Amino acid sequence: MAVSPQQWSNDDRDVQFDTHEWTCDDPTVKNRTKRTYNLDPRTVKRVREMSERYGVASSQDGVIELAVDELERRLREERETRVWERAAADPEFAAEAAGLDAAYGAADRETWPA
Repeated sequence: MAVSPQQWSNDDRDVQFDTHEWTCDDPTVKNRTKRTYNLDPRTVKRVREMSERYGVASSQDGVIELAVDELERRLREERETRVWERAAADPEFAAEAAGLDAAYGAADRETWPA
């Protein structure tokens, strides 16, 4: 979608405003957001050590991103575990699973390794 700059004229001065949503169209530049958090100094030290001493990530930001990704993964797995535990205790689910196994079990055994 082409967007032309809006133009404003005042006396003998012409001013153009770029109304594009993006100021850079470079796919190699990552989209980042700067945030500030108040962290315990021990946490800051550990993040720095994980990045610089142990090479967990190439930057302190990378260490934080890995930590958040890991925490989100753990939370998701805990949620999924609870869902599967409830499903295992649900007689309707057990009946449906048994029906699917009866209908497709032979095909699964043909295509899945033992």
